[in-house]
Amino acid sequence: MKVYFAPCGIGLGHVGRCVPIAKKLLEKKAEILFSTYREGIRYVEREKLPLVKVPPIGFQVKSDGTVDFKQTAVNPGPFLASFTLLKQMNAEVQTIEKFMPDMVVSDSRISPLLAARILGIPRICILNQFQLIIPRKRRFLRLATFADFITLTIIGKIWTSGNMVLIPDFPKPYTICAGNLNIPRFYRKNVKLIGPILPVHPNELASEVELRRKLKLSVDKPIIFAPISGPIRERAFLTGILRKIFLGFPKDYEIVMSLGYPNANDEPIRHGNLTIYKWIPNRFEYLKAADIIISRAGHGTITHCMCYGKPMILIPTPSHTEQLSNAKQAETLGVAKTIQQEELSKEKLLKSVEQMLNSTIPKHLKEVQKEVLNYDGLSKAAETIIQIAENKQTF
Repeated sequence: MKVYFAPCGIGLGHVGRCVPIAKKLLEKKAEILFSTYREGIRYVEREKLPLVKVPPIGFQVKSDGTVDFKQTAVNPGPFLASFTLLKQMNAEVQTIEKFMPDMVVSDSRISPLLAARILGIPRICILNQFQLIIPRKRRFLRLATFADFITLTIIGKIWTSGNMVLIPDFPKPYTICAGNLNIPRFYRKNVKLIGPILPVHPNELASEVELRRKLKLSVDKPIIFAPISGPIRERAFLTGILRKIFLGFPKDYEIVMSLGYPNANDEPIRHGNLTIYKWIPNRFEYLKAADIIISRAGHGTITHCMCYGKPMILIPTPSHTEQLSNAKQAETLGVAKTIQQEELSKEKLLKSVEQMLNSTIPKHLKEVQKEVLNYDGLSKAAETIIQIAENKQTF
């Protein structure tokens, strides 16, 4: 069986959930090929998986990490964006035709779905945001209305044009991306919530105390873990702020921060009680060893923290409607607190950490953890891919 994975290359989240599915299929003797761009390339290369690089698609970002919808509309603009999409589609058609897979798995990308449809190959789409949402600011109101119409009528049709859409999230009431799943009823028949793609189950790891000793962390102090992910420019501004804040944190805390560069070495840089890694390959060990997580509001990060029973302080990317919605839902579920980036300061962050650790949230999360660990999105994704690939039925 041959499977062609085509995850979005903006940030690491999309590639990060396709890689464990691919590894599970490799155990079944499947042949794998990845197609991605930008940050996704370095992640796949680090995992030493077969890869083809395709023309990148993305959006403009301001110096503070804010998504710049105005500049994105102008540069690359609709003409160049359409041209890039066509270039990407052409690359996908050529590569898929050469590889001849039994299944194409797209994670939040349109071009591989269209290419697979042209070639009559079964296809699965992995999504946690069905609809692009423009912020409801006055100057974006017309653009927002237009985008809603376009995504629901055109992009929504493309997402659901394959054999199956897999949503790597928990069923109600714990669905994190609920605010991003405005799916019209006539699209829902082939949509499944399968649970998050969890590469490492917490029960596969040693106890928290044993992990702290292994990782040379304090067994007495609260451990803060800050894995900052996302596109480079989105996370660079935040990591700069957090580095300064953490350097001023009391010695009562031990802090581990990951900058999220998969092509970098994993040697630590230590400043007192702050340890900074450019990349942490064993991040789930640090996740289990930690008492509290400080991060962006990415879908994967939140669902992984829930599976590990870890309280979160979330700092969503400004104007990033998906992250803002994720953070709001996590707060509603009582598993996180949110600080807006423009309000971030040492005093506010330290106060939030203290309140979180002394609240009922950590205890509540242990109850949530028992529920959400019943959902194995990794196994379900692999099983669905195998089943559809073997049936060879296309839509």
